[in-house]
Amino acid sequence: MAWDYVSIEQRGRVAIVRFDRKDGRNALSRQLMRELMQAARSFEEDVETSAIVLTGTAEVFSVGADLKDVHGPQLQSAGLAERRLLTSAGPRLCRAWEELAPMTFVAIEGHCIGGGVALAVSCDMRIAGAGASLYVPEIRRGMNMSWQSLPRLVSLVGPARAKQIVILADRIPAAQALGWGLVEEVVPPGQAFARALAMAEQVAAMPPVPVRMIKQTINVAANPLGHAVTHMDADQHALTRTSGDYAEGVASFLEKRPPRFTGR
Repeated sequence: MAWDYVSIEQRGRVAIVRFDRKDGRNALSRQLMRELMQAARSFEEDVETSAIVLTGTAEVFSVGADLKDVHGPQLQSAGLAERRLLTSAGPRLCRAWEELAPMTFVAIEGHCIGGGVALAVSCDMRIAGAGASLYVPEIRRGMNMSWQSLPRLVSLVGPARAKQIVILADRIPAAQALGWGLVEEVVPPGQAFARALAMAEQVAAMPPVPVRMIKQTINVAANPLGHAVTHMDADQHALTRTSGDYAEGVASFLEKRPPRFTGR
C-alpha cells in the first residue's frame, strides 16, 4: 500500500514502520494519523510478523498533533456529530497500535511531544536516543490530554509521575524518562532505531504464538479498565476546544507568549 508519509519495510518476521512528513517536525496531521492507522491495521490478519518497529526520522519522532492542520477550521465549524468523528482520530490511532498482536517497539530521537507521546505509550516498548525528550503540553494549550493515554501513562510511571508529566507539563529528558519508566532504554544519540530493531529481532527469534499470548495477558493485567475510564476523553477534548482557554492557549503558542487563562 502506498502512502504519502508512511512506509513499511519487512525484514523476515520484523516489520519497520517509518513516518516522515519531510518538514523536520513530523506533526500528526489527520492525513498522517490516517496513514499510521491504516499501517497498523495492515497487520491485523498477519500471522507472520512477530515484531514491529515504529520510528519517525533520525532527528524527530513527532512534535504532536498539528495545530495548523488544514482540517482545523473544519473542526471548529463542525456540528456535534462531525466534531465527535473528527476528534476520534487520535484515540482510534492509539487503539489500533495498542491492540496489535506483534510486539511493538518505538524508536525515539529528538522531540516526542503531545500526541507523539500518546502514540509511543500505546506501544509495548520505547527506546530513546540520549538527546530525545518527551513533553505533554496539552494543558498549556487549554486542552485535556486525551487519546486514551492517561491509563497507559499511569501504568508506566504511576499516578504522581503521570500528573507531573501531564499537569505540570514538565519537559522530560531521555535519562529522566528512563528513571521514571516512561522509556525502557536510552542509547547514544542516533542509535534508538538500531537498538529497537535489535530487540525486535530478538523477539522474532522466539516462538511466535506464545509471544502473542503473553503480550495480550500482560496488557490486560496492566490496564484492565483503560477503555472504561477514558471512553469519554474524545468528547472532553472536543468540549475543551470550545473554551476561551483553548483559544488563548493556541494563540499564545502561535504568538510565542505566555498564556493568560481565565477558566472560561
